[in-house]
Amino acid sequence: MRGAAAVLLLVALVPSCLSQKRDPFAWLYNPRGHGFLQADTAGTECPEECDCPPTFPVAMYCDGRGLTAMPSIPARMKYLYLQNNAIRAVPDSAMVNATNLVWLLMQHNQLASDAVGEQAFAKMQGLDRLYLHHNNLTRIPANLPGSLRDLRLNHNKIEKVVPAELDQMENLTILYLHDNAVTDMGTSLKALKSLVLLDISGNHLKTVPKALPGELHQLYLESNAIDTVPEDFLAHVPQLQYVRMAHNQLTDKGIPRNTFNVSGLVELDLSFNKLERIPLVSTTLEHLYLQANQIKEFTLGSFCNVVDVTNFSKLQTLRLDGNEISRQDIPTESALCLRQASNIEV
Repeated sequence: MRGAAAVLLLVALVPSCLSQKRDPFAWLYNPRGHGFLQADTAGTECPEECDCPPTFPVAMYCDGRGLTAMPSIPARMKYLYLQNNAIRAVPDSAMVNATNLVWLLMQHNQLASDAVGEQAFAKMQGLDRLYLHHNNLTRIPANLPGSLRDLRLNHNKIEKVVPAELDQMENLTILYLHDNAVTDMGTSLKALKSLVLLDISGNHLKTVPKALPGELHQLYLESNAIDTVPEDFLAHVPQLQYVRMAHNQLTDKGIPRNTFNVSGLVELDLSFNKLERIPLVSTTLEHLYLQANQIKEFTLGSFCNVVDVTNFSKLQTLRLDGNEISRQDIPTESALCLRQASNIEV
């Protein structure tokens, strides 16, 4: 009786299915044919070259498919994965329906700036993440939406950043620009009031960018050509905790006395530069990296102005290896000043 009931139930469903000319079980035997389960209000189906899981109908997976052009994008999509392809262009017309996107991942393609439309990203007013790293861009795309919080443009060929490209980015918290060819940032960072992490290492900068955002927590400037730093550049970023400036051209003359003597700093990396002295740092600093410089003297005053039971440095890690001093050059009083340093390498 139960078997007969099941047959009758299936028979009852058939007319309804046939009237719509759709097979309700097609998704079981056609891994890319989710068809009617994926159709949006306009009837647009998932592109044949992509996957749109029925269990996650607002996501479209087109990554690693060998694509050379943009696929059609149904209006319902919020998460679009296009990484690891060979896409060369993003015309305005390709994104006309993509107004609801929240994530757009296009890293590891072949995008060129001249082939990215002026309005390609303009209508995505809810876009949160835009990943364009590992492409061939020579400038930041125009008219990026102000909703962006995570923008990744590293490993491109960007040479200059101008204020107009970022002036709407009040919500941006993460900006990756490392491994480009940037020579000048100008005052382009001024509008980024929410920026927490800025990575512009591996460029051709000769100076520290001006007008650093006040909410910045992490600043990465490694592998540039910076030889001097402004005396008060950290005074305007009270939230800054991590500064990495390894592999630059810094000398003692290029670092004003109190530049790094700020209480909020937790980690400072000045390794692989041309320093001959240990710069003055705050007693609240916890990690200091000075390896591979030309330091000739261990100056305890760089860490503690007064050495006694109540005045001491919170430094935990100190690297001085690859300089011109040895362990014998460390004064005996350092045991009191650097009492929390569990790792001193000379």
